[in-house]
Amino acid sequence: MEQATIRVGIDVGGTFTDIAAWDAANRRLISFKLPSTPPQLAEGVLAALSQLGEHNPDRRLGDVIHATTAATNAILEGRGADTALVTTAGFRDVLEIGRQSRFDLYHPRDPDRPLPLIPRNRRFEVAERVTIKGEVVRPLTAQEITRSVAQVKASGASAVAVCLLHSYGFPDHERLLAEALRNVFEYVSISSEINAEFREYERTNTTVVNAMLMPLVGRYIDHLETKLGAHKLCGRLHIVQSNGGMMTSDTARRKPINSTISGPAAGVAAARSLLRQIGLPNAITFDMGGTSTDVCVINQGEATVTGERRIGGQPIRLSSVDIETIGAGGGSVAWIDSVGALKVGPQSAAASPGPACYGAGGTEATVTDANLVLGYLSPDAVWGGRIKVKPELAERAVAGFGAKHGLSLLKAAEGIIEIANSNMLRALRLVSVQRGFDLRDFVLVAYGGAGPVHAGRIAQELNVSHIIAPALSGVFSAFGCLATDIRYDRVMTVFRKVDDMTLQAVEDLFAQVEADVLEELQDQGIARGSVGLQRSMDLRYVGQNYELELPLGHTCNRSDPKRIREGFDRLHERMYKYVTKQPVECVNVRLSAQVPGQATWPLLPEGQTGQALRGMRTAHFRETGTVSLSVFDRDRLAAEEVVQGPAAIEDAWSTTLVYPGQTLRVDKYGNLHISNS
Repeated sequence: MEQATIRVGIDVGGTFTDIAAWDAANRRLISFKLPSTPPQLAEGVLAALSQLGEHNPDRRLGDVIHATTAATNAILEGRGADTALVTTAGFRDVLEIGRQSRFDLYHPRDPDRPLPLIPRNRRFEVAERVTIKGEVVRPLTAQEITRSVAQVKASGASAVAVCLLHSYGFPDHERLLAEALRNVFEYVSISSEINAEFREYERTNTTVVNAMLMPLVGRYIDHLETKLGAHKLCGRLHIVQSNGGMMTSDTARRKPINSTISGPAAGVAAARSLLRQIGLPNAITFDMGGTSTDVCVINQGEATVTGERRIGGQPIRLSSVDIETIGAGGGSVAWIDSVGALKVGPQSAAASPGPACYGAGGTEATVTDANLVLGYLSPDAVWGGRIKVKPELAERAVAGFGAKHGLSLLKAAEGIIEIANSNMLRALRLVSVQRGFDLRDFVLVAYGGAGPVHAGRIAQELNVSHIIAPALSGVFSAFGCLATDIRYDRVMTVFRKVDDMTLQAVEDLFAQVEADVLEELQDQGIARGSVGLQRSMDLRYVGQNYELELPLGHTCNRSDPKRIREGFDRLHERMYKYVTKQPVECVNVRLSAQVPGQATWPLLPEGQTGQALRGMRTAHFRETGTVSLSVFDRDRLAAEEVVQGPAAIEDAWSTTLVYPGQTLRVDKYGNLHISNS
């Protein structure tokens, strides 16, 4: 009889590595956390898998889906490979020129402007030329290819990026160069495979970043797969992408840039799955961990996406979940700036030494220390009992911070929490209110180790009436790895006026992109019938410089140019509060191909009778002062049980705080629903 398997989701954060595993044979979820192991984050992953195997010796590893920060950390720390760039004659300095926009309007040298990722002596030109319509003006000759390969080889580069002018319209020249370069170099990235759309600077920079990441991410994946083999992996390793889907390890080696916000995207995927399960369309996700907070909007069941983001100051064009990240987490350190203003973060105590209350050498006051002082966290144990917190150390750190600035212990703790909350509120308003969403129609989904502690207060400030602290909230992104779809995105630049197009012309454009993405999925053994296709267009009024992405749906009538025009007008009015009679221009067509994930939300055990009250402790709230706080064991709460605030609901990995005046209800899946009175 074949040994049963478990499917594993792993999310590596700056402070903790989270595991969520689905044992299909017993229909149970297994979850836990271990401290992350910077700088060798793979070791934390392997330690977590070892622990999983020790506690489940009769199970083998099936598929492993991994949300990784390897690519993001490499960009932030400047650890990419020495890379060469091959580009069209006359465009060698596009990385130097960049855009005219300035980060610091009044500084003559604009010190925050990102430096080119490749020095000029490793940027090479080839004599070829293609028009914006993809017409060849000057062919690329064999002699040019041979000369270019020799130049790159002599430069000492270990990776190569190829970005030729207008290759989104005619990729053949890039493919010829890549074929020759791959005979010499293992790591070659071409723009027509990475970002086949216009805007030369961003497309070039994106291709360069991908090439720089290929050796590092490739080695990371190789190391993991080798070690997973030792753990008797019988499934496949998948990597979560920035768009919220997952890709095979082979695709991740070729396109490591797709994994740049892997972990936060996994959390959004879990939130989408949760909303589908309980029948709600709109949410703001609020993921507060030990180091940072990530927020995103889910509108009508789909996460909002963006085509461009900056990481470490570098512009990167790829389809990704539109997540705003700020340096505010449980480990964020409180400090005073040069003009005497109280600040919290982005500096973090991280996993080592951690907040002062961990007793691991940290002495500065952090958000976790302040929460402990205010009575919001248990003084007995956190993180599954692995860390025994020391309230006296938290009090010493917060009191010492307050004494320097004339604040009592409680006032200092209150101030730290208020500032941290205000930082997160700015990020939440940026992705929601400032983009035209009415928050009265949304719920706040709070997860991460610290999210459910702060969510009640955040929701009050946002005037959001409904908060959900999901089951598995402490390892929610790891569960999101199990919930995510297989997903591949494609984009093609077209430059066509919508009014001049017919329905058939729109269908023909998408047919070209569909053929490409379906071929890749077929190569992975995925049948066409299991693939869902989502279309969208990047549109703008003629004369505008930037475009908006408009989802089109699945049916042909949604591809009717008249309906496309009407849909764009509505989207533009929501975003900018006006429309014009100008013709609408299609800049790009986009396609997302998805295969649904396999996540399962188990029901609470039948007959669970509650008896969850653990006891009482004192806590301090701004509206009530110091009061008694009811403390409940989350694992003992029954479906439909109701708890009145103030209360704390504790499980092994997180605490949910019900503020005074709020009411909590438990649903049949164990999710906690909090409403403001």
